[in-house]
Amino acid sequence: MNLARAIHFDESDLNVFHSPARTGEWCISGGFEFSNWTEADLVGKARQAFANGWLGLETFGRVTFVAVTRIEPTELDQLTENLAAHFVQLYGAPSVEAARDVANTELTQMADLCSGHAPNTLLTVSRSLTDGGVHEAYRVITPQEAELEAFAVHGSLDD
Repeated sequence: MNLARAIHFDESDLNVFHSPARTGEWCISGGFEFSNWTEADLVGKARQAFANGWLGLETFGRVTFVAVTRIEPTELDQLTENLAAHFVQLYGAPSVEAARDVANTELTQMADLCSGHAPNTLLTVSRSLTDGGVHEAYRVITPQEAELEAFAVHGSLDD
C-alpha cells in the first residue's frame, strides 16, 4: 500500500505556513480542517494552508509537496490511532474509539489517491471554496527518468 510523505525542495514552506510539516512525515489532504471556513478565514498564511497545504500527521503542520511512498500496515495502524487522538484533542471527538473510523476514512482516501503511482511521484493539492463546501483537486507529477549523462563526470584519469 502507498501513502505520501512530506518533501521539501527549498525552505519556502517555512515562510508560507504557520506551522510547516517536517520533511518525511506521513501526510493526508487534511481538508476537513477547512470544512467550516468562509472567505473571511482565507487571509495570510491561513490562505496558503487552505489553498495548497497537505497535512502532516506528526506535527499537524502543512507542506506543499508530498511524494508517494510505500507504507507498512503497522505504520498505517499507528497513523490511524494518532489521527483519531488528534480528532479528540483538537476537534472534540468524544473518544479515540469514536474517531477511529473517521481517521481510517481519511487515511484510506489518501491511500486511494496514491494507489497506482510509482514511488517518488509528487502530488500537489489545490482547494477552493464553493457553494457546496471545499473543493479539492490534485496534480500528479511523475518522476522523470534521468540519463547517466546528467550525473556522470566525463574525463580521463590519464590527464
